[in-house]
This record gives sequence, structure tokens and C-alpha cells, in this order.
Amino acid sequence: MRLQDEPDIPAQINIVPMIDVIFAILTFFIMSTLFLTRSEGLPVNLPKAATAKQQQVPSKITITVNEQGVVSLNKKQVAVDDLTQQVRSLIGSNSEMLVIINADEKVGHGQVVAVMDRVREVPGAKLAIATQRR
Repeated sequence: MRLQDEPDIPAQINIVPMIDVIFAILTFFIMSTLFLTRSEGLPVNLPKAATAKQQQVPSKITITVNEQGVVSLNKKQVAVDDLTQQVRSLIGSNSEMLVIINADEKVGHGQVVAVMDRVREVPGAKLAIATQRR
């Protein structure tokens, strides 16, 4: 039996625990996406370009020129003179392949041009230079 003096208490839904769970899930997804970057070459400080855009090509070769001028082909050190032959062997029968040059911003212009010149000697090789967006 209820007393007449006792008012009805309306039912309430407490959403604070739900908000806590949502923020925990959001934090998890934000932190996990930070580790999803794929590095194709060796780590170098790429130059910045305002007009940079991402290329979507399934098959690619990465040439890296680090700050000391050491050239690497798919993370394996190689001499500039051997670059043409090794890129040609990697392309093989593939009619077109994108060759991405990751050159450190402190590398001399002549070194990058020498690498580009060697790659241009290979038929079917398309050149791209990696940059970072400003």
C-alpha cells in the first residue's frame, strides 16, 4: 500500500557510463590509426610541397637517397651505377611500374638527378618523387 503523500519519481536513464564507454572506444580507434602508416622506403626527411597528391598504383619500386647520399633500392643499399640494371630486373615483363624516389631534403640536386637519369633509362618505368604535404 502506498501513501498518498509520496510523489511518483519519474524513471531516469543515466547516460554518463555510456559516454565513458564511447570515449574509450574513440580513444582506442584514434590511437590505433596512428600506427597504421606504411613506410615504403627508409626513413628520410622528405621535402614539403603544397601540390603533393597521393598516387594509387598497385606495383611500385622505392628508391631512397638518405642525408649522406647513400642510395637504396627497396631498402637494400645499391650503387648508382647498378641502379639501371636492378630496376630493369625488378620491372621484368611488367609493362608499367611506378618508381618512387624518396630523397632527403638535404641531398644535393645533382644526386637526385643522377638517380632519376638512371631510372629513365629503363623502359616502362614511371618516375615519382615523394614529398610531404605542408
